[in-house]
Amino acid sequence: MTDPLTLSFRVACPPAHAFDVWTARTSLWWPADHTVSGEDDLEIVIEPRVGGRILERSASGREEIWGEVLVWEPPRRLAYLWHLRADRADATEVEIVFTPDGDGATEVRIDHRGWERLGTRGDAWRDRNQRGWETLLPWYVDICEGGT
Repeated sequence: MTDPLTLSFRVACPPAHAFDVWTARTSLWWPADHTVSGEDDLEIVIEPRVGGRILERSASGREEIWGEVLVWEPPRRLAYLWHLRADRADATEVEIVFTPDGDGATEVRIDHRGWERLGTRGDAWRDRNQRGWETLLPWYVDICEGGT
């Protein structure tokens, strides 16, 4: 069994803002090199409900589905199936918990699991996603904390 990826970090904003930036303002911080098309000016959408789709939408309206919302508990918790650049049958699961951390800050904890579904490919996919999270999360933190 492949261990889940667990990441935890602090952002200098309240949980409601951190949740909103993750779910409703994703297009502000998600870089094009972490998408299917790689196009600039994509809209990244997380439909705000259980069963909601996670997708990228191009200016021409083309959509690429990345996942499906499993848990929607604003501003505390979000979980989803994740299959960016993969078949839905190979989806892993991402759970994100937003916890108050004093002085208006938030601890964000991400558990990314389900690598065993990928069989012998699981370890390599986990490693690839570890690197992806490491390059992606600084963009998120910057927007949470007032960046542009």
